[in-house]
Amino acid sequence: MITLKKILLAEDDEDDRMIFEEIVQHYQEEREFSFHAVENGSLLIQLLNQQLKTDPAVLPNLLVLDQNMPQMNGQEALKVIKGHPQFRKIPVVIFSTYNDSRLANECLNLGAALTITKPDSYEGFQRVIGDLINEFLFPEKE
Repeated sequence: MITLKKILLAEDDEDDRMIFEEIVQHYQEEREFSFHAVENGSLLIQLLNQQLKTDPAVLPNLLVLDQNMPQMNGQEALKVIKGHPQFRKIPVVIFSTYNDSRLANECLNLGAALTITKPDSYEGFQRVIGDLINEFLFPEKE
């Protein structure tokens, strides 16, 4: 049985969610994986807990967290994820509007796989999302 690979995005900016989803759909034409987005870190944690209760085998292969979100920001969600025994192995990428080396180092020390400054162009988003898909979902394809 082949398990479908999954990306879960927490992003409060509707435009960024739509751009991310549009680009992901392009990659889904070539490779099979699922994508789901929520509006903040709190909803992401709720969704992970629901998936854990229903079927732990369906946890995401990659979590992408916007840093600046209401209710629970990316760094706060990262702490919860890396403190949970079933979630801590899921790679987490922190996506931030600001290029803040202090925040990046804190997130890496907390267990983030990467911290990325959000690109300022559609082409930049395409490149970053493609790199994430290749690195975390389909590393054997590169």
